[in-house]
Formats: sequence, structure tokens, C-alpha cells
Amino acid sequence: MSNKAYITTPIYYVNDIPHIGHAYTTIIADSLARFYRLKGYDTFFLTGTDEHGQKIEQAALAKGKSAKEYADEISAKFKALWDDFDISYDCFIRTTDENHKLGAQKAFETMFKNGDIYKGEYEGHYCVSCETFFTDSQLINDEYCPDCGKITTLVKEESYFFRLSAYQDKLLKWYQDADDCVMPRAKKNEVINFVKQGLRDLSITRASFDWGIKLPPSLNDSKHVLYVWLDALVNYISALGYGTDEKNFSYWPASFHLVGKDILRFHSIYWPAFLMSLNLPLPKHIAAHGWWTRNGEKMSKSKGNVVNPREVTEAYGLENFRYFMLREVPFGQDGDFSQKALIDRVNSDLGNELGNLLNRIIGMSGKYNNYELDSSSVLKFYEKDISTAHAILKNVESYMCELQTNKYLEELWKVLTIANQSITIYEPWTKMKEGKIEEVSAIIALTANLLAKVSILFSPVMPKTAQNIAKSLGFELNAKSYEQLIINEGLLDKTIITPIAPLFPRIEKELMSTPEPAVQIKEIKKELINADKFFASKIQIGTIVKAETIEKSDKLLKLFVDIGEEKPRQILSGIKVYYDTKSLEGMQVCVVTNLKPIKIMGLESCGMVLTAEDKDGITLITPQNVKSVGATVK
Repeated sequence: MSNKAYITTPIYYVNDIPHIGHAYTTIIADSLARFYRLKGYDTFFLTGTDEHGQKIEQAALAKGKSAKEYADEISAKFKALWDDFDISYDCFIRTTDENHKLGAQKAFETMFKNGDIYKGEYEGHYCVSCETFFTDSQLINDEYCPDCGKITTLVKEESYFFRLSAYQDKLLKWYQDADDCVMPRAKKNEVINFVKQGLRDLSITRASFDWGIKLPPSLNDSKHVLYVWLDALVNYISALGYGTDEKNFSYWPASFHLVGKDILRFHSIYWPAFLMSLNLPLPKHIAAHGWWTRNGEKMSKSKGNVVNPREVTEAYGLENFRYFMLREVPFGQDGDFSQKALIDRVNSDLGNELGNLLNRIIGMSGKYNNYELDSSSVLKFYEKDISTAHAILKNVESYMCELQTNKYLEELWKVLTIANQSITIYEPWTKMKEGKIEEVSAIIALTANLLAKVSILFSPVMPKTAQNIAKSLGFELNAKSYEQLIINEGLLDKTIITPIAPLFPRIEKELMSTPEPAVQIKEIKKELINADKFFASKIQIGTIVKAETIEKSDKLLKLFVDIGEEKPRQILSGIKVYYDTKSLEGMQVCVVTNLKPIKIMGLESCGMVLTAEDKDGITLITPQNVKSVGATVK
């Protein structure tokens, strides 16, 4: 096993200030980097900002600034936030850095020399917001982006192309051979299905704007700039010196590329193909997390409910925020931020179980043992308790390596439960009355050792809290204590416990302002309709007689639904991730049948099947019992 670890966040696009999604990715990466450092790995942690492209050029123009001035301003906000959050990055890269420019140009030149780049002409619909081209068949209603819904622009221009199609079979083989190259598995399956539908060569330069990295001088074609996604993805190797000074290149390949699910395709298809062309090793893991809502609603500026991570930490504390983000939601699933949920986590998990345990240890040691901590009798009286805890701790690290941070913390809290329950079960106050002083000393040492072991392992998540606990219990939190207490399953040396203030004062009320009630009431009123308007929708029972996949779509399925008409209706539905075609055939569903037909990706859709959606995904709404096709839903 290599003793090096290379952890990356995506480089964040400088079109707006950091939000909770950026913070989530960065906190996961930071915890992972701290975890590997704790284990003694030589770790390199990279983050930064993505600053080129037409969208940035347009945003700067709207602000009356040059693109570089605008990029400098927003990039500085990201760096300042990560510094204030004590993010332990080793390099903060900007795509406007000279070293990155040279690395990106070298990558382009190498792929060109290897025969994977050719010059041609591109005509297609371009979405500035997504920085992506789409074919006619992919558009919604012939002009709207299928990803973000914004209007596209028809562009025809000279372009250099990357032979992405040549790497289809090699990518599929990689997915097959590298079991966890894309995480979680459901996302890997989505990527595989997309690639199997066929890959088209990728336009990788733009000639219609200037804000980007020019082509290598050797090509003598200065009117082109690199496509922003080629430019951005190369950061993972240019940060290590690719194309310049490669003294840090021994960290490659990346251990973990952490990304949001919306950019997984770029990282799991384009990036590995580029690396294959460059004859470089592929990353070990590309891991995609979900999105965050607020109080169950999608965040938007118009609603005023976007979560500002700085505001949260100023109100509730950085350590509490870090714990909440990593404990609240399984990796890969969407999460919901609410002050109530955060307060519950702080008061229950952190206050009642963690903080209160330290308070009890300090109190017992002061009352019964003059704050002395002596572990010499722990195994004599309480070997079973310590062994049970060691069995949990032996397996817990695999959850962090699999990015199951919520499960990692759940398991650690089981050890805290053992510690808290041991005080209740063994009643040191009773034993003290019985004169069993050695047993009382052992109880104090048992609970202190369990807390010490837990604090070492949750230090990647809550580093300052763990340091405070270590200081109180009289040991140094470092790789040496990790080896002594976790790897070797040893116990704390004889020491003196130092009283400290309670770590987690109880939070009695919400500490952040919420969106103005007037805005919410106004929105609710807008959504109110009368019964006549509701009954204008005709909902009928239909039976899916056939279901087909749609080429080039990773979301849509084509359904043929019998509702008692002369022939089944063709309806497109975005349920591909949740249902396979065979399981749908014969299923009865609820269909809105009096909608105007629309075209999606060039295909007509004549109706809408009803679904229910929550944090676990989408489920079709079906009748409880089999009904006649065409039956009306009232």
C-alpha cells in the first residue's frame, strides 16, 4: 500500500460566492486529508478556483470589471473562507496561475502529438451556464438546455476535437476492472449506462471569446482558447507540477477526487479519457456527493433561503457545523439543512453524549481521585468493556475510507455509549461507599480511555474539539497516540486530568434569521388555487405496456401507456435512475392526460406520469388495487 494520499476538491467556479455545497465538499475533503495524516500518510490536499470561460467573461462585463479583476475578487473570497474555516489544504490553485497555464498547454500538446486531437468545425447549441454543447435531440422544446433549463445559443465555429469516442471501450473496461473507481455505486451505474449509449468526440477549444488559456505556441493558432472543462480538469496534475517542476508528481494518481453529482460526468468520463491519452495513471476514486436543500426546499436567491456557511459558523460554531454536515446525511444522497436539525445534533449527540461524558469524567476524577488518571487496573476489572470498544474501533476506519462519514461517526458514538453506560451500570459512587477505591479508579480510567480513543478518531471531523479533550485528559493527540491507543489498543499513561469548561453549551433557540415571513406567505398565496382549476387536470389510470431507454439521456425513459385509447400514449419521464425498463412493463400508474404534447430531446411526450419525490429519490404513484385503464382519479 502506498504511503501517499492525494485528496482534491473540485476547483470552484468563480461566478458567485461560496455556498453550503462548496463548504460540504471542502469539509469532507479536509476530514479525509486529516484522517490520512493521522494514519501517517504523506498527504497532499488540493483545492482552488476555476476562473476561465465565457460565463465568467459575461459576469465580469455585467459588473463593469475585467475578467481577471472579477476572478481575483471571487477567488479571494473562497480562499478567505477556507482559511477562516482552518481548511488544511496544501495548495490553493487558480486556473489563472502561470504554472497551471503551462501544464494545461503541455497536456493539450501531448494529446495532439498522440493523435487524439484534430481540427474541424462545430455546430451546435451551446449553454453558457453549463459550458456545454448539446445536440438538437438533447434540447428541451428545441432550444432549452436539458441540464439547467436555460436557453441555448446556436454556435458554429472552428474547433479542435478530442477523440473521446476512441476511449469508450477503454473507459468501460476501467469501470469494470476498478470496482470502486466511481463512488457511490449507483452513480457508477449511471456513468456506465451513459457511456454505453455511445460517446461523441468532444469539442475542446473555443474561438468566439478570449478569456481562457491559449493553445500551445507550437500549434501557431492563437485565436483558440482551451475549453473550460479541459482547462479545469488539468488542475489536478498541474498543481503537482505537470508541465513545469514535477517534484510533487509522486502524489499522482489521486486517492480521491471529491465532486458534486452535477459534475460527475466530466470527472468520470472526460478526465479519465484525457489521462489515458496522456499515458498517466487513473485516479483511484472519483466520489460524487448529493445536493443540499433548506427546510425541505430547493435553495434559490429569489426565495432568500440560500445557506451561507459563514453565517452558520458564526451562529453555531465551526466544529458543530462540521459535525452536522458529516453526520446528517449518507454520502451520495441529498441532504437537508435546517436549524432545528443542527440544534438537535449539537444538544443530543455533542452535548448529552460527548460533552457530558467529559464533564462526568472530570467530576468523578476530582471527587474520587484528586484528578489522577491511572489505567493500570482497567483490564483487571473491565476487560470486557474495553474489548467491546476495541472491536468497534477496529472496523470503524473502513467507513471513512468509503466516505461513509455518517456511519463512521455513528460507530464512534457507540463507544461513547459504552462509556456513558458503564458509569450508570458500575455506580462508582456506590463502590466508593463500599471502599472499593481501586475499582473506582478503574471506572474513571475506563471511561477516560474510551473517550480518548474516540477523540483521536473523530479528530479529522472536529479537530479543535478533539484537541481540547486530549488536553483535558493529559495526552498529546498525534500519530504517536493514534498508534498507541488505536493500532496497538493500548491505554493512557498515568497522568493528571485538567478541568475545562463545558464543550457544548445547550442551544435553546434558533440563532440565525430566516427568510422574511411576508415572502413566504406571498409565495404560498401564489400557489393557492380553487377547486375548478384543480379539476381542470384530468388524471387517469394507465398501464405501462412498454418502456424503452432514450439514447444520450441519462434521466429519461420512453413509456408507452395504455389509457383505454386506440393506441398507447408515448410519455417521457425522468425516472431512469430509479427504474429499469423491464420492471415497469405491466405497472399501473396515474397519468395527467389533458396536457398539451411537448417535445423533449426531439421526441413527443403526450402526458405526464405522477411521481412522489423525497430525499431517497422518486417513486411512481400507483393505485392500491388494479383498476380499469382509463379510470378517472378524483
